[in-house]
Amino acid sequence: MDGYAVRYADGAGPWRVIGESAAGAAFRGMLAPQTAVRIFTGAHVPSEADTVIIQENIAITGDDIALSRQDPMEPLKNIRKAGSDFVTGDILITKGTKLTAGAIAAAAMAGHAKLRVGGRPTISIISSGNELAPPGEALTDEQIPASNSIMLCAMLSSLPADARDLGIARDDIAALTAKISEAKASDIIVTIGGASVGDHDLVQAALTQAGAQIDFWRIAIRPGKPMMAGTLGHSIVLGLPGNPGSAFVTAFLFLLPLVRHLAGAADCWPMLREMPCGHDLPAGGSRAEYLRARVRNGILFAFNRQDSGMTLPLAAANALILRPPYAAKISAGSSVPYLPIDI
Repeated sequence: MDGYAVRYADGAGPWRVIGESAAGAAFRGMLAPQTAVRIFTGAHVPSEADTVIIQENIAITGDDIALSRQDPMEPLKNIRKAGSDFVTGDILITKGTKLTAGAIAAAAMAGHAKLRVGGRPTISIISSGNELAPPGEALTDEQIPASNSIMLCAMLSSLPADARDLGIARDDIAALTAKISEAKASDIIVTIGGASVGDHDLVQAALTQAGAQIDFWRIAIRPGKPMMAGTLGHSIVLGLPGNPGSAFVTAFLFLLPLVRHLAGAADCWPMLREMPCGHDLPAGGSRAEYLRARVRNGILFAFNRQDSGMTLPLAAANALILRPPYAAKISAGSSVPYLPIDI
């Protein structure tokens, strides 16, 4: 604090000012009884001083000072002790911790100019579908804008990863194979759409033809059932469904944790929490359901519209309510598990 450094043993003064201590320019003399050093915020406290009186409580007469108002004297008052933040030998940042702005500040304060960090995975995103056109282009009656790849890039933007959008591949084996070949150098290959069982769903066939090994296809969640995962050379392949709601949920549950893992995070998974639901929820089916929802005043509200093709519920959602398989019907006010969406 800006004020005067004195010895607590001197009582209530008065004192004679014998020098000054400023940030980066410490007082080098000795502090005798009934003497004080003018001190400024951030300055080194003289070794003999053990309390600081703030300048607002001091009356000055030439080189002498005295208390101008009642200010109880206390040892170490208005002083930060050495080691109050951390001391030699403390572990400041454990392996796998996300380097937030605060963590970086702590590392710098400990004298570290550089830190060893995890990897920075590369991700190639391939959209597929004859109906897709780049956003902003004029559309025919048969077309829709390709929103998923842009959405995924936005979801990945806060993570240590380099994502590139390889554009749209038509529902054609040759076109898909060409895009897959372009993505082979990536750590993660993400395909969007074409993962179901229709005659025009050719992504799995194209991946297999390119040499990929499919580890699983279809998962027991809603939305997002026709998801697949596998490997192609050193690349991990994630095949996400084409509906925006399904693509969002599967990317949130699988792609983002995978990226965190490859980047060295110790805790990759979204944190499951509980909160009261503001309305009744019906009994669940055979798949786990992730309902787009919003937290308002400490209460969860699932949107009435859960169609996986809709984007407005995604725009408004800040939570996913988890309904486990065969979940029982619940009444308003009951607590339900949910995942906060903070991306």
